[in-house]
Amino acid sequence: MTLRIERLCKTYSNGVKALDNVSLEIPIGMYGLLGPNGAGKSTLMRTIATLQEADSGSIKLGELDVLLEKQEVRRLLGYLPQEFGVYPRTSARDMLDHIAILKGITNSRERREIVDAMLERVNLFQHRKKAISGFSGGMKQRFGIAQALIGNPKLLIVDEPTAGLDPGERNRFYNLLSEVGENVVVILSTHIVQDVKELCTNMAIINLGQVVYAGPPVKAEEELQGMVWQKSISRQELEDHRKNYQVISTKLVAGRPLIHVLSKTSPGAGFSQVEPDLEDVFFSRVNQAV
Repeated sequence: MTLRIERLCKTYSNGVKALDNVSLEIPIGMYGLLGPNGAGKSTLMRTIATLQEADSGSIKLGELDVLLEKQEVRRLLGYLPQEFGVYPRTSARDMLDHIAILKGITNSRERREIVDAMLERVNLFQHRKKAISGFSGGMKQRFGIAQALIGNPKLLIVDEPTAGLDPGERNRFYNLLSEVGENVVVILSTHIVQDVKELCTNMAIINLGQVVYAGPPVKAEEELQGMVWQKSISRQELEDHRKNYQVISTKLVAGRPLIHVLSKTSPGAGFSQVEPDLEDVFFSRVNQAV
């Protein structure tokens, strides 16, 4: 089952063009979605999740028209937004049971088995009778993962899913997501570019409502091979280097700016060539330096 997005557009009433002719083909497996704040990622995910309308364009999940057949799509959808609401005084088991009913699991015995198995899967079974209001941030996030996976979705959308998780929980979650992604379309929106490289066979970078790259992360890195140079400079030199070179990123190392510059040839003395990584790809595409 493939998710096909064609010429999708959305402009808000304040004139902001959140989606500008977005077209993507997303196959089964883990698909990374990268972009700065305000790029249009959340608008795209909410539209795919049937939570808001597009102005024009189409979205097809297999043979289903996502924009027209919303109820059918919701039965096949798992969605974990950055912020999700629950009834705080309800126990984890009862809340998940309610969500399972909404997903069409009507047999009570089957539903209990599925709910308990899912709570085990996200390491919450021992807390199944506890009110969600008493959960820590990491526990709430694990519950969010459980509610997204209930009912064996064919399309799973997760937005910054590891917020609030410690490193061990984060690794367990990504192992779970990778396992799910063997048979499901999984869209992973995250600001951690290394996670996309390690987990996703394909990805897209969105900026100002437009797709500026779509394809495998490895291919994106290969396109910058031999073109990324770095140099440690003083803070006073930073502005001049930005004027004179295509600076795609800068970060502090031992209190000094370390800049990455895009150039087909050596930019000059003091620069050393480095292997491009996905962060270089991201900044070069977002800053339109290529």
